[in-house]
Amino acid sequence: MGREGFDAGAAVTRSLLGWGVVAGPFYLVFGLVLALTRTGFDLARHPLSALLLGPGGWLQAVNLVLTGIMVAAAAVGFARAPWGRAGRTAGRLLGGYALCLVLSAVFPPDPVNGFPPGAAAQTSTSGILHLAFGAVGFLALAASALVVAAASPGAAFSRVAGSVVVLGFVGGAALSPGGAGIALLWIAVVVGWVAVASVQAYRVVPHPELHRRAAA
Repeated sequence: MGREGFDAGAAVTRSLLGWGVVAGPFYLVFGLVLALTRTGFDLARHPLSALLLGPGGWLQAVNLVLTGIMVAAAAVGFARAPWGRAGRTAGRLLGGYALCLVLSAVFPPDPVNGFPPGAAAQTSTSGILHLAFGAVGFLALAASALVVAAASPGAAFSRVAGSVVVLGFVGGAALSPGGAGIALLWIAVVVGWVAVASVQAYRVVPHPELHRRAAA
């Protein structure tokens, strides 16, 4: 039961948006730990998604699924934030991105650049689906940035972030498996827009303590 003067709905919305701040750093730290401890993995030659392959691949799957759940929570927060239609649209797009993260974990990519060690190069249905979900997910993320740009004070950053995500993924996919392609894929991942936009949305949600009365 909420106490007098306390907006429980605002408290829930802020909590949900907090997961948007955590999601990106969580994914990167988890992924880097796995990358630095996996035999044959080279950060300069292999995308983090390749960690889904070989022994221990399930750990990267857990990373993607947990990150997807966090982004989904943030998506609900965006839909609840007082940004009107823009917030609801951005929430749906972020929800699509979250779903694609989870599906990318279900369908691992094909071996790339000799990873995992000893694996033969191949093209599989799972690999094609992994790329497809990645493309749709990053496009949904970019679209959500552009939607938020029309509704928030940080419009310039959101526009730039949306463009970086698209160019990073498309350029990375086109240039991979070269070093430039890997670098662009990393730029697409670490742009950090979800975290920044979640903070912006958090700030426009009213503080839960709405009507604190002065002591008599």
